[in-house]
Amino acid sequence: MKVAFFNTKPYDRQSFNVANEQYQHEIIFFECHLSHETVSLAAGFAVVCIFINDNLNAEMMETLAQGGTKLIALRSAGFNHVDLAAATKFGIAIVRVPAYSPFAVAEHAVALILSLNRKVHRAYNRVREGNFSIEGLLGFDLHEATVGVIGTGRIGAIFARIMNGFGCQLLGYDVYQNSDCLELGMKYVSMHEMFAKSDIISLHCPLTPESHHLIDSDAIAQMKKGIMLINTSRGGLVDTQSAIDGLKSGAIGYLGIDVYEQEADLFFEDLSSQVIQDDTFQRLLTFPNVIVTGHQAFFTSQALANIAETTLSNITDFERSGNCVNEIKREKAIASNAKK
Repeated sequence: MKVAFFNTKPYDRQSFNVANEQYQHEIIFFECHLSHETVSLAAGFAVVCIFINDNLNAEMMETLAQGGTKLIALRSAGFNHVDLAAATKFGIAIVRVPAYSPFAVAEHAVALILSLNRKVHRAYNRVREGNFSIEGLLGFDLHEATVGVIGTGRIGAIFARIMNGFGCQLLGYDVYQNSDCLELGMKYVSMHEMFAKSDIISLHCPLTPESHHLIDSDAIAQMKKGIMLINTSRGGLVDTQSAIDGLKSGAIGYLGIDVYEQEADLFFEDLSSQVIQDDTFQRLLTFPNVIVTGHQAFFTSQALANIAETTLSNITDFERSGNCVNEIKREKAIASNAKK
């Protein structure tokens, strides 16, 4: 099929070109995001492939349908950036990559925890400047720390298994209990109890209207003072201004995020020679107890290969039968989100 790939980087093109040797689709790569200004580039393409920062609203969906697009292939698991109702209305199917490397994301969450706890980012800069003082670099043992996991699907369960290996006490919050987590000794509790008892909380749940700003000022007020908060899921789960207020007051002792609610104009781009205009984001970077990474938790060689393979397989299945096991149906999506 003829496929328009938007929002691509050199690593995307490399991984998809390798995987496409098997599938032989006609791929045209565009570096630009799919937006109102660039959607005309998709005219004549039966398939459009997008990433997480390409927002597809109803107006754009209508334009794509008029241009002949029949399939939107997401290079991601999340689909909160796509208007599913509009896709159904205009007869466009949506497919995704439900699991490309849950280990990559879970391991990155642990990397943020270790770096924040042992002040690795600060120690690295000190040593490079010839400063070998360890004053101010005091950490704490993860052994027997209480770790709260919000969302115990595949990624959350893998994260829990790793933290169990450190000897942590595990608390879980999810609509459905995961038997693998129960076998680790995880105790499922209310959100209130998790906030009150956890030393570390890590978010591994989808972004839905119900989970938007799950971590806000009210939630932070219920947390143990000095909590370590980790988010490798979706930026909109955390109210950034509330997090900043919590950092200023000491309610939040550590913040590690790989996602940010206004990341669309920042992440995946080299802005090192520009003045970043997002004052809220800039304020976050001033705190010594904050680590921000640019949505790289998924970024491993295995994940890129899996994303390319699954995406092209999805397109091939749709071409051959008009159906795909990884197609997102609006009704199923609502039910699936309720389970996570």
